[in-house]
Amino acid sequence: MSIFTSRRARTALVAVAAGALALAGCSDSKSGSNTDKSKNKEEAAAQSAAVKMGTAKDSTGPAPEVAGARTGGTVQVYEEDDFSHQDPGQIYVSDAGLLAKLIFRGLTTYKEDDKGALTVVGDLATDPGKMSDAGKTWTYTLKSGIKDETGHVIDSADIRHTFERLYDPFITDGPSYIQQWLSGTGTTYRDAYEGPFKGKHLPDTVLETPDDSTIVFHFTEPQPDLPQALAMAGYSAVPKATDTKAKYDTKPVAVGPYKISEFKAGKSVKLVKNTNWDPATDAMRHQYVDGFDIEINHDDEDQTKTILADRGDAKNAIMMTGQVATTQVQKVVSDAAAMKRTVQGYAPYVWQMNFNMDRIKDKKIRDAITYAMPATAVFKADGGAYGGEVANSLMSPTTPGYQKDYDPFDRAKKPNGDIEKAKQLIKEAGAEGMKIVYAHSNIPVRQQQAILVENALEKIGLSVQKKEIDNATWYEQVGKVDNGYDIYMTGWGQDWPSASTVIPPSYDGTQIQDGASNYAHINDEHVNSEIKRIVKITDTAEASKAWTSLNQYISEKVNPAAPIYYTKVFQIAGSNVGGLRYSTVTSYIDPTRVFLKS
Repeated sequence: MSIFTSRRARTALVAVAAGALALAGCSDSKSGSNTDKSKNKEEAAAQSAAVKMGTAKDSTGPAPEVAGARTGGTVQVYEEDDFSHQDPGQIYVSDAGLLAKLIFRGLTTYKEDDKGALTVVGDLATDPGKMSDAGKTWTYTLKSGIKDETGHVIDSADIRHTFERLYDPFITDGPSYIQQWLSGTGTTYRDAYEGPFKGKHLPDTVLETPDDSTIVFHFTEPQPDLPQALAMAGYSAVPKATDTKAKYDTKPVAVGPYKISEFKAGKSVKLVKNTNWDPATDAMRHQYVDGFDIEINHDDEDQTKTILADRGDAKNAIMMTGQVATTQVQKVVSDAAAMKRTVQGYAPYVWQMNFNMDRIKDKKIRDAITYAMPATAVFKADGGAYGGEVANSLMSPTTPGYQKDYDPFDRAKKPNGDIEKAKQLIKEAGAEGMKIVYAHSNIPVRQQQAILVENALEKIGLSVQKKEIDNATWYEQVGKVDNGYDIYMTGWGQDWPSASTVIPPSYDGTQIQDGASNYAHINDEHVNSEIKRIVKITDTAEASKAWTSLNQYISEKVNPAAPIYYTKVFQIAGSNVGGLRYSTVTSYIDPTRVFLKS
């Protein structure tokens, strides 16, 4: 899944990059302590544990009560930008994923304990699924009487429609695991079927609905990870009768505990209770508060200062994808009362500088840029030690198979770049003076990071032309095959604890198309064939070793992207908000359990 960092700030930058960095990662003289209490790689490794499979009993509601919870009131939410999408089929970015937890439901979901351990359970379905034919067939039975916000009872026809609509050309940005498992790898699944809107269904040999409550998936290969894939926001139910195709993105129909009552593009989203939601059917969500008022156009600086001040509506406020601003980190960590209302976690995302391999074809140039990356300075601009740490690999510490000591670009010794080595590679490539079109988004942290990257690249003899993109459409723009850019940063994290959700979507050349997450356009024959081989390995340990080996080949032999930093989450909420907890599913605060204390 891609990480979302929201839209442009409405205010000017208050400090140059170097000044902003000076505020991050240093001790507070008044506190008398320089102890870093941020999350570390060892804690991140716990997220690589295999997901447990729940039972039918685990899948029943209501969800376990949150200690001290009470009902009533409206939670104030501050966000930088509009949600990237509201149509489930288009959701593959973290901001919309958080919204989805409140308003949508799929066949499965996750129950999470206080240590972040996950159990996949039935959501709309009675259990996580019944596997047969060595994993090639999965059968799901719907819980009885679950209604959407209109009062319509969700049936198997709605679930069939949910998956069939993902083949229609207007769906470009959501996950494609299940479509590929059903109908063909890469982009070939679209050749097999064009969607349900012309009256045709997928054949029963692929997707079967023998009665109103049963759904059967038929795969050509074993798919043991189907329950985890089904828990993704992108596979949430879209009731057939109220599907408006492309228009659904602005007015979706809720099945979860809340529904959208008001949507003002670029300004606000209001959620109120969905009175047709039945807690007895839901093992994961709560409906403690009356609603959520989500205000757009609040950058991290504004969010942090407002919530830290803890006045008025801010007492009832949370961040969704916002972070404690870099300039405010030390003020928060030195305030014991403020720290009690923070949420911290080690997110699965790797921020990397992608090389458009259609344009930067010389590996020496790609290697040079990689060595030049000022990784330490770049991550410090994004929250310091509480916002991330230098990445040694394209795999995250949360992913099975990650190697702490694998360091192909010598980040351990030179975490802020090796300018001299980069210069030499540029000279060998004959690339002195070469123009590099560098795209970055228009929020302050990306602008600050862009200055750092530009300075580094100019030191090694490249001529940088920066192109600023509205962050609201960042992934849509860089996700175009013919995007016109040479380099651009993206953040990618596992969809569940498996490198199969990192390497194939990011580096499989057969998946290149507009909206796909192969942002570098790598299309290497060995990588493609290895992906095809490894995804068929059913032994988890063997597969993990194979992904680790392939990760090394990708970095050393191809180098489609420069790893820069791993992401940590550091958020703050108002003093009247209870139920605060980091979620390893959303990689941010868990909005399904919050309540107001008074």
